[in-house]
Amino acid sequence: MPRLKEAGREAKNPYADKIFDIVFGDRDPVAEPGTATGTPGNWWTVFNIVPEAFQHTTEGFRFYRSKDRQIDPKLRELGQIRAGYTVGSRFVFSQHCKSCRHLGMPEEQIEAIPHWQVATCFNELERALLAYTDGLVLERGRVPDGVFETLKKHLSDEEILEFTYITCTYMMHAIMSRALRLEYDDVDEPVTEVPAPEGYYDDVMSMVDRKEE
Repeated sequence: MPRLKEAGREAKNPYADKIFDIVFGDRDPVAEPGTATGTPGNWWTVFNIVPEAFQHTTEGFRFYRSKDRQIDPKLRELGQIRAGYTVGSRFVFSQHCKSCRHLGMPEEQIEAIPHWQVATCFNELERALLAYTDGLVLERGRVPDGVFETLKKHLSDEEILEFTYITCTYMMHAIMSRALRLEYDDVDEPVTEVPAPEGYYDDVMSMVDRKEE
């Protein structure tokens, strides 16, 4: 379950209700959850508890899907899918695997996103965009000059700005999805202590220091 409450049609948010009609049909998304892609759909209902946030973020979707965008959609998706993977958001990564496939990205490339650094299926620009995404997400904007020079060789300044904005937006979505346990990110923390056998002494490292007699 999400960590925050949900708001469906009872919230009487006209803007959200129009989106709900598209995503859920005539169902109430809280009482009858589930979307066509198989997700529970609670990303929409949790964001709807703050109507302005719901509208702001969904208008962001319109931005990157607009016909006015200059960045090629396939290139754009490299940033979105890699951001989802590096943040560790199963939801964002999974949804953008589907988006990449819909846009005609080869299955070999989709499968290689986790290990793009050693994959041979990406061209120079695609590798630069994946490296740039890692600089944005993993290095918090620390991008080597060599990566940026390669981007500038292939893309206009406008395309680079669009890619940067969209990728960072999806880093935010991935982080929020994990923090609020939305959709496929409703998972328990995997890094926990594995108990030692009963009766084992507390000083685990003492066995390393023990000298042979």
